[in-house]
Amino acid sequence: MRVIGLTGGAGSGKSTAARLFAELGAGVIDTDDIAHALSRPPSAALDEVRQVFGDDFIAADGTMDRARMRELVFADPAARARLEAIFHPRILDSAQSQLRALEHRHDYTLLVVPLLFETGNFLPLVSSTLVVDCPVDQQRARLAERGLDPQAIDRLLAAQLSREARLARADAVIDNNSTLEALTCQVRQLHAQFSAG
Repeated sequence: MRVIGLTGGAGSGKSTAARLFAELGAGVIDTDDIAHALSRPPSAALDEVRQVFGDDFIAADGTMDRARMRELVFADPAARARLEAIFHPRILDSAQSQLRALEHRHDYTLLVVPLLFETGNFLPLVSSTLVVDCPVDQQRARLAERGLDPQAIDRLLAAQLSREARLARADAVIDNNSTLEALTCQVRQLHAQFSAG
């Protein structure tokens, strides 16, 4: 089964594109979904977060306090490395298990990894890469609509490859700077291409 790594900058529209591919019958594994599941109890990753970072990073409902953790890891590279050491191996294991489960059920599967190029951990799992792209000012506007303040947006974008560097590494690109209809049209074309092998 062909595995395509889907990535893009924050606010580029990765999730929307992945949903459209799924509606057409593609397999989709989203590493953000895996990370969210690992952030909820019961979870060995969550137990380790408590041990390493303390109870202050566990919310009242028992999940990891993602907003508080985001503030810490953007300000402290060592804390970010500790968090990644907790989550990345587990996310990778889960993604590999899900890929095995989907092996004969789809013509191809999208592995959605926001930091596909930045971490490199998931690149050995994919046969090609697909970048969802839009101008940086559009990313900023979409992230602001999600409630992020300008400083948080700056930190988030600084943690990712530049748009130019991401595009240089892409095997295929979806241009998501227009309408949902335009995005859907591109997804349909790529779905036909990927399904044909």
